Amino acid sequence: MTKRQKISDRILDQALELAAASSWEAVRLQQVSDALGIGLEEVKQYYRQKDELAEALFDRADRAVLTLAGSGDFRAKCGRDRLCTAIMTWLGVLTPHRRAVFDMLKYKLEPGHIHLQASGVVRLSRTVQWLLEAAGSRTTHLDRTLEEIGTTAVFLATVACWLTDRTEDSAQTRDFLERLLRKSEALARSVNPESVITQPAGQPD
Repeated sequence: MTKRQKISDRILDQALELAAASSWEAVRLQQVSDALGIGLEEVKQYYRQKDELAEALFDRADRAVLTLAGSGDFRAKCGRDRLCTAIMTWLGVLTPHRRAVFDMLKYKLEPGHIHLQASGVVRLSRTVQWLLEAAGSRTTHLDRTLEEIGTTAVFLATVACWLTDRTEDSAQTRDFLERLLRKSEALARSVNPESVITQPAGQPD
């Protein structure tokens, strides 16, 4: 990990700690700089506005999925299970900060934050593409488009479930996701048989 990444992570972790003590809405970058004993100008070198901290948290979840993709045990799973594991890994990074994530998303969706909503669409697309890459997607052209649409719908529904899940280890969300993926697999076998969700175990390459 580079020095820049270490400092960036420290700033994000401090902001999340402050959010846990109050709320994400109440967190100010000045508070973060004071808590870390660094200048506000140094914080600005890493985060130009508070919403970039939210994006950094989502980037952290993306990286966890990409790290997972290199695991032999993960690659040996069937496509449906790889996708399930990838999505739950992504959510697992956010689970300790669920209340803050809820506030982050609510802030992005407020009227007047059109620029954040536009960037949110880009963020969603990027995360879905990384999930598919990690899971071993091999589709192209129209099949790829259909796969992305289906995965996006599954991902959004799962996030919505996760936001209100209070079960241990997000068991309710996992059960919901597994049911959704089984239905999606059945549909994909009819309309998009090359989708990653239909791949048998040990076939990601």
